[in-house]
Amino acid sequence: MDLEFTDDDDELRANVRSVLASISPPGVVREIYEAKGDAAAVWEQMVELDWPGLGIAEEHGGVGMGFLEVAIVCDEHGRATTPGPYLATVTQYVPMVRELGGDHAAALLADVAAGRTTGTVALAEAGSWDPASVRTTAEERDGVWHLSGTKSAVLDGATADRIVVIARAPGTTGTDGLGAFLIPRGAAAASSRLVLDETLPVADLDLHGVVVPVDRVLARPGSPGVAAAIERANQEATVALAVNAVGACRNIFEQTVEYAKQREQYGKLIGSFQALKHRMADMYLAVERASALAWFAVLAIVEEDPRRAEATSLAKAAASDCERLIVRDGLQLHGGIGYTWEHDLHFLLKRAKACDALYGNGIHHRARLAEIVGLTGICTRETTTTRATTEDAS
Repeated sequence: MDLEFTDDDDELRANVRSVLASISPPGVVREIYEAKGDAAAVWEQMVELDWPGLGIAEEHGGVGMGFLEVAIVCDEHGRATTPGPYLATVTQYVPMVRELGGDHAAALLADVAAGRTTGTVALAEAGSWDPASVRTTAEERDGVWHLSGTKSAVLDGATADRIVVIARAPGTTGTDGLGAFLIPRGAAAASSRLVLDETLPVADLDLHGVVVPVDRVLARPGSPGVAAAIERANQEATVALAVNAVGACRNIFEQTVEYAKQREQYGKLIGSFQALKHRMADMYLAVERASALAWFAVLAIVEEDPRRAEATSLAKAAASDCERLIVRDGLQLHGGIGYTWEHDLHFLLKRAKACDALYGNGIHHRARLAEIVGLTGICTRETTTTRATTEDAS
């Protein structure tokens, strides 16, 4: 596994950063927070650049690259706190459709690659993204499928054109009996949440009474391999959020270092104070550690490494640790200016916090790691805490 970026990777990153500086500067983000604008123009520019199709195969109308290139774009999105449906569509909806779509996948992916549709995945319930915790049911009656249940914290849940709903056959438990159903926007009652990061809107969905035609079933409940496919898609979504969070944290750190080189206190630059040097050294190590684990997870997915499940949880847990330190110290070291609405720092702080809450926080993923290595007692105790913590954070 080669953890070094190639010249092509570096060129892609430079191009993405340059484009985002143009189409999604802090002013655009600020207008969204102040309800004076939206992300429509930003998304249109991404469509023109073929970013939605970056990780979609050429035979489906995409660019034919892979998850590594998608992750590079996600990293820069976090750095710029870019708004829009990219994360939900490209890192959640596309992997789920690719893994479960079967005969439907080609047309659905082609719609995304062409920019005709956006999408998202409705998985979480009661603050847990564990598929085994799904309680939403799907029952076939009179030639159609009837859904019943609720979904929480669905990214772009109120605005995505298409939603993949994970549900189970009645009477099944664990990962048995899971299926996937495609519904259009408006089919389920969506309640938008009051969120910390306005550029990552989430909604709760009420699926009671939702009817799904047979031709919109991506995977019938209980079909072989469904649980494994959902897990694989979730790994991509989780790692993408970890990369996004690390991108935001790195920018917070860089801005904090620059501020420390300019701000004077007691007639000296605050960056010259030994105590602050120690704190910035800790910030640097946190970012580098989280970054290394995030890119290890990306490559584990790209190379189909058998450690991809462990790598995913390691990356998300490290991103969570990084976020807590960087948000705290970045804000404190900026002093009073860091608390002001006029300063752009708070956009990054909120993005890092939001990414931590989605698809399981650090506690959840440490519990997952404990489960993988056989420490089920620890997993059971911490998962209970995770659900409450994640629900509060989101």
